[in-house]
Amino acid sequence: MTRLLPIAVLPTLLAVSCASGPPKPVPLDTRNEQCASCRMAVSDPRFAAQLVAPGELPLFFDDLGCLAAFVKAGKTRPGDVAFVADHRTRAWVRADRANYARVPGLATPMASRMVAHADAASRSQDPDAREAADVAAEELFGPAGSPAGGER
Repeated sequence: MTRLLPIAVLPTLLAVSCASGPPKPVPLDTRNEQCASCRMAVSDPRFAAQLVAPGELPLFFDDLGCLAAFVKAGKTRPGDVAFVADHRTRAWVRADRANYARVPGLATPMASRMVAHADAASRSQDPDAREAADVAAEELFGPAGSPAGGER
């Protein structure tokens, strides 16, 4: 079984390393990915995030708080672009373009209570975000904001 894992990962590696243009998000495998920060399983796609850099394996996170801690600690790689899951739709959104909110009482994997949405319309349609308070990206990720691969 462990010999098959590298074969299963090969198509993702090839797609990531051969892609041209800005990095794109890769599909999340909730059965095999673990958080690059806390090492917990990334099992709920509503709270997931990822860092993607040209020629590198993607790094997944189980909670927006884990991604934020990783970024604030200066652990990002050159060219990293952060993507976050829209809490309602589970679609990947560039982190520098997402809307963030803290939802009191919402159970998130690492208790950050943070969610992301592609835009205000998605947030307004998310029943879990009714009691949410806006959070600026700079508050979440620090003054530099989320990794955007050198572009904004």
